[in-house]
Amino acid sequence: MPKSWTAEELLNLARAFQGACVLTAAADLDVFTALASRRQGAKALASKLRADARATATLLDALAAMGLLVKRGATYAPAPGVTEALSASSPSNVLAMTRHSGTCLRRWAQLATVVKTGRPAEGYRSIRDDEANREAFIGAMDNVSAPIAPRVIRELGPPRFQHLLDVGGGPATWTLAFLRAVPGSTATLFDLPQVIPLAQRRVAAAGMLDRVRLVGGDYTRDRLPRGADLAWVSAIIHQESLEGTTALFKRVYAALEPGGRILIRDLVMDASRTHPPMGALFAVNMLVATESGGTYTLREIAGALRAAGFAAPRLLRKADDMSAVVGARKPK
Repeated sequence: MPKSWTAEELLNLARAFQGACVLTAAADLDVFTALASRRQGAKALASKLRADARATATLLDALAAMGLLVKRGATYAPAPGVTEALSASSPSNVLAMTRHSGTCLRRWAQLATVVKTGRPAEGYRSIRDDEANREAFIGAMDNVSAPIAPRVIRELGPPRFQHLLDVGGGPATWTLAFLRAVPGSTATLFDLPQVIPLAQRRVAAAGMLDRVRLVGGDYTRDRLPRGADLAWVSAIIHQESLEGTTALFKRVYAALEPGGRILIRDLVMDASRTHPPMGALFAVNMLVATESGGTYTLREIAGALRAAGFAAPRLLRKADDMSAVVGARKPK
């Protein structure tokens, strides 16, 4: 039976943006990093952040009211667990994803206009520059993938391969996880030229530069590097139309060795397009952010794979989030 809503529940839902705005603004300003080492007052913190003192005090009080900061007298400090998650000084922080969520929020605020026009939202900048926002996006992908990659790969076999092609590999999170799972294997990571230096730093930090080839290019128009027997297409197809997805699969097909396999990690919707709920909401995220992206059903993904020449597409891992995996094979 459908849920029966009260007026108060609906108003609370409409006001839910407020906490997200406070949190993402604090992340963009790097409030939690600034407070990680010692408790400070609003005036001192505003000076450190080069921000307005009154506005800083208002933001800090809101963070304290939300339980993210602890206020004692006129000074503030992070609540337990906040520094680990939201300070740049913490190796396990999710600051990048929090900042990227702010970028998404600015797009979502334009949803009614997007629905009227059919055009993606205009790009309203954060206080950070384009390079910093790009790093936040790539870091956000690592924030999401790093905790799940070893488990997903383990549940997939792990797949046997000699050379992996990671299409749109971003921060190299999945490349590194596959190489750790399959000793002696090598990989090619393909992504936009401006992303490659970010990936290179992570591969170097992992001590795997000798096992990874980094190639810059655009998968929507450039030929993909050849020679792989396994292609990993992770969290990409939702950025494309079905036609664009088919075109991508054709490029992957051409790059793979005969008998090679493709694995696609993404949201997989049911026929109603309302489940999983995360997928329905993520389709909105693609509506406001892209020209033609969306989330797709297994039937649609399988159809695109067959149209590209792949055989026997099937769902290898069912999930209600973006860790569902569809696989297919290039005939020998």
